[in-house]
Amino acid sequence: MEVDRQQEFVLRTLEERDIRFVRLWFTDVLGTLKSVSVAPAELESAFEEGIGIDGSAIEGFARVYESDMVAMPDPTTFQVFPFEGGVSGESARMFCDILMPDGSAAWADPRHVLRRALAKAAEKGFTFYTHPEVEFFLIQDGPSDGSVPIPVDSGGYFDHTTHAIARDFRRQAVLALERIGISVEFSHHEVAPGQQEIDLRYADALTTADNIMTFRHVVKEVALSQGVKATFMPKPYTDQPGSGMHTHLSLMEGERNAFYDSEDPQKLSKTARAFIAGLLVHAREYTAITNQWVNSYKRLFPLQLPDRITESPAFVSWGHLNRSALVRVPAFGKPSSARVEVRSIDSAANPYLAFAVMLGAGLKGIEEGYELPPGAEDDVWSLSPAERKAAGYEALPENLSEAIEVMAGSELIAEVLGEHVFDFFLRNKRAEWEQFRREVTPYERQRYLGAL
Repeated sequence: MEVDRQQEFVLRTLEERDIRFVRLWFTDVLGTLKSVSVAPAELESAFEEGIGIDGSAIEGFARVYESDMVAMPDPTTFQVFPFEGGVSGESARMFCDILMPDGSAAWADPRHVLRRALAKAAEKGFTFYTHPEVEFFLIQDGPSDGSVPIPVDSGGYFDHTTHAIARDFRRQAVLALERIGISVEFSHHEVAPGQQEIDLRYADALTTADNIMTFRHVVKEVALSQGVKATFMPKPYTDQPGSGMHTHLSLMEGERNAFYDSEDPQKLSKTARAFIAGLLVHAREYTAITNQWVNSYKRLFPLQLPDRITESPAFVSWGHLNRSALVRVPAFGKPSSARVEVRSIDSAANPYLAFAVMLGAGLKGIEEGYELPPGAEDDVWSLSPAERKAAGYEALPENLSEAIEVMAGSELIAEVLGEHVFDFFLRNKRAEWEQFRREVTPYERQRYLGAL
């Protein structure tokens, strides 16, 4: 009944607002946004039957002999994009669930992967909420020859920058997001020149993942409208920090925050401690998902600069005030705000898969009763390798090759992703690594061509 009412609302809105284009969105296994546009007159039948797509043409969806798939619009995700209006009327979008021809869910659909993880949490009485802090760069150009891009400004952390181009970018981006129902909590300039951060308000994990995909699209569109480009590449500059997506996680049991315990000195429940322990125990296993690109590891293990404190979370540890820790427990003033922050994930991850594996790791900790080790309040990067080893701070995988091999041996990640996504992801990332390691880079030519 609720779905029927939502469908009626969508159809009525299309007519009342003269919307001519409806984009049906979904993502491939790597998190690339895909879309197909339908005329409003066709949407009623799309709600009934879906839209046929060739799954074999989408990264990770299907093999050629099982290519027929159906994109089924989810009317609860309907949103008008008023800022994309023009002479032909406004446009709108809906996310889709990908189905097989018999109506069953496609195991290759990242949205379905997250739905399965959320269903497992629901069986235990939990609802999973997430709140991402999304970092990205604004650049003046997007050079295709691999040369270093020029940032739009020379500002730093929290700077109130004034620059010749895109001076109103953050305000316009936030207004555009809020006009389509995506609530923004904070926005500010980040540490590096041209680097921005926009924090989305917390929501259930599926809504947040949808919002992140929408966020990337909107931010890039607003940037283009101001004559610049936005990039979510984790590490565009050697000598500047990279872009992360620090994500706050919490479990709710009805109206009660399952991470809060008033009797505990740190106000953390046993559930929270076991959840954090799960995130730590399985961190190396899920890193290939939260940091899925060759470039991701340049952010996690950056060039050490003499005048810069390294805060990248490259070592498996947790703490309260420690921003070099993989998992941080922020200070919270009220029980409903109890949460943990995972700092390794970057802005270019597939949010559906990333949220699914982090939830899976945390739930495993709860199921198995993992014990939480002592917290780290020292700067983990300032310790020597021997000191880190003595303290039990294991390093995350140092490159994509190591990450995928660790993931390949993980029963947990295989279970969370499902066999199809697990196998495709590993094949795709092994191919990416093979291509990268055979590529002769400008660094090598600069260093060796004249000297050797």
